[in-house]
Amino acid sequence: MRLQDKVALITGAGSGIGRESALLFAQEGASIVVVDINDEAGEETVAMIREQGGQAIYVHADVSKAADCEGMVQAAEDAFGKLNVLFNNAGIMHSQDGDAVSTSEEVWDLTMNINAKGVFLGCKYGIPALRRAGGGSVINTASFVAVMGAATPQVAYTASKGAVLSMTRELAVVHARENIRVNALCPGPLHTELLMKFLNTEAKRQRRLVHIPMGRFGLAKEMAQAALFLASDESSFMTGATFLVDGGITAAYVTPE
Repeated sequence: MRLQDKVALITGAGSGIGRESALLFAQEGASIVVVDINDEAGEETVAMIREQGGQAIYVHADVSKAADCEGMVQAAEDAFGKLNVLFNNAGIMHSQDGDAVSTSEEVWDLTMNINAKGVFLGCKYGIPALRRAGGGSVINTASFVAVMGAATPQVAYTASKGAVLSMTRELAVVHARENIRVNALCPGPLHTELLMKFLNTEAKRQRRLVHIPMGRFGLAKEMAQAALFLASDESSFMTGATFLVDGGITAAYVTPE
């Protein structure tokens, strides 16, 4: 069991990468704090974990609000006595997110508040809990678009994920001597509800697929496996990493410096 006796808090755990990671982490021995704003979906994830014999609680939290982030971490410590893994995974991809000219200020602010500020607030309150536990692992969900431009314009999303990647690197350096590791999981395009809502036409989907050397969208389960590695002691000498799991996109298009 790769996460035996660990406590993991996962935001956005009502669906997609978050749900698959919650289920997998629980199978590997962790107690899970399922965090989402969709109560029905979050409770469903908890029920799924309990059905497979695991331990989990649900906490409603909007990651763009400081009080909610403080509360979710407190709930983890109250329920399970500690926090070992913080997976800042919650994020949005707005259907009206386009280029700089067409994207509204409201869409920009909403995207940055959830995707970037949400990670900041998760770390603000989660890192002290990891300290109290003697160290641990922080995983921040960024994206392959944090290192290259997206074929379909999504300027707010891309900027927010770039912020997550930069923040991850800095926090990794700051906390490296505290037995706290901070890494960024950078998925490629996935066959999840989040992306399929954005790529809502066959033309948009094909525009993405043509850039993926493996010729398919990734699966949330595959990202969960990558997150498990970052959460576990198997990645004990990894911090500040840009962990790309992208079907080969960046290998094909990004020129090494």
